[in-house]
Amino acid sequence: MHTDRGDRDGPGGHHRPGGGQGVGARAIGGQGSGGLGDAHDLRHHGDAEVRDDGSSLVDLAVNVRADTPPAWLRERIAESLAGLAAYPDGRAARAAVAARHGLPVERVLLTAGAAEAFVLLARALKVRQPVVVHPQFTEPEAALRDAGHTVDRVLLRAEDGFRLDPAAVPEDSDLVVIGNPTNPTSVLHPAALIAELARPGRTLVVDEAFMDAVPDERETLAGRTDVPGLVVLRSLTKTWGLAGLRIGYVLASPETIAELERAQPLWPVSTPALAAAEACMTPRALAEQDHAARRVAIDRAHLVAGLREFASDGVRVAEPAEGPFVLIGLPGAAAVRARLRRLGFAVRRGDTFPGLDDTWLRLAVRDRTTVNRFLQALDQALSLRDC
Repeated sequence: MHTDRGDRDGPGGHHRPGGGQGVGARAIGGQGSGGLGDAHDLRHHGDAEVRDDGSSLVDLAVNVRADTPPAWLRERIAESLAGLAAYPDGRAARAAVAARHGLPVERVLLTAGAAEAFVLLARALKVRQPVVVHPQFTEPEAALRDAGHTVDRVLLRAEDGFRLDPAAVPEDSDLVVIGNPTNPTSVLHPAALIAELARPGRTLVVDEAFMDAVPDERETLAGRTDVPGLVVLRSLTKTWGLAGLRIGYVLASPETIAELERAQPLWPVSTPALAAAEACMTPRALAEQDHAARRVAIDRAHLVAGLREFASDGVRVAEPAEGPFVLIGLPGAAAVRARLRRLGFAVRRGDTFPGLDDTWLRLAVRDRTTVNRFLQALDQALSLRDC
């Protein structure tokens, strides 16, 4: 098992806050040099692929469902604009989220997207040995490092299907962060396996930002109160196309919610975002969400089947994929990505994720027509590679 150790301040392994100088990461069970703190751009996200000169490209880089928000949700948000003169009142939305998960309101905190929750956790909780399980969304580690922590990385391996081994997480870790389903690998870990990571005195953060894209939300831990130290993060921006509105929430013990709430600024969630949250908890919305998840599963199967046809070109698919995106590896991925841009398609580079390198790309699942056009473009891009 390979270990790279960053600089640490004393036996507790916790850096003094301030400036982030020397704050790094060590890799546990790593793959190559992927655990080095400076090897990956943790602040790079898929939206960078479609800004500026990428705005005209077909977007397979961002994991937001393309045909959202639906008209009924836009109408609810528009109606809320009449109340903008008043300060936001989150009580109704918070109660709606609590009821949807069968929890008391004291276990719910509304946030300006799930990303805000990572910052709150990094700043508010007193932790000394944080671990992030990679490859996964990089913002949790970036927030922890910005708050002055040294972060341990558990790097899951491609040859193991990026599956979780709870024994790989150091026993002395008092904060563990894992995504489910995981971005960018699209792995859906069994809930029982994740629950094995729970310990007295440890905070277990499960990022379920894409769980609403899984039919029946199987393997969710949302609503569980029997797992010690459990914190579940949810986002409403992906399925409902609300990335520009910023709305998510945290489910945790009342004590943890109170700590995070104290770290929030006043009125952190806007009135339109609160209206959206309340609307997305209704039976109608939940039924539409599940229908969309089943549609994604069908479209993803079509994408994966098409990608398998390129196996002789060195394309390998991380399977089984369970999220609204697919991770693929291929030689010369950076050059293929550039050719795809010239052919009109934006895809997400993989080398900014710890545990991956420049042979990986992430593809958002789109409708069958778009997928077919992309597969034709990929065929061209791979053919050009061989010229």
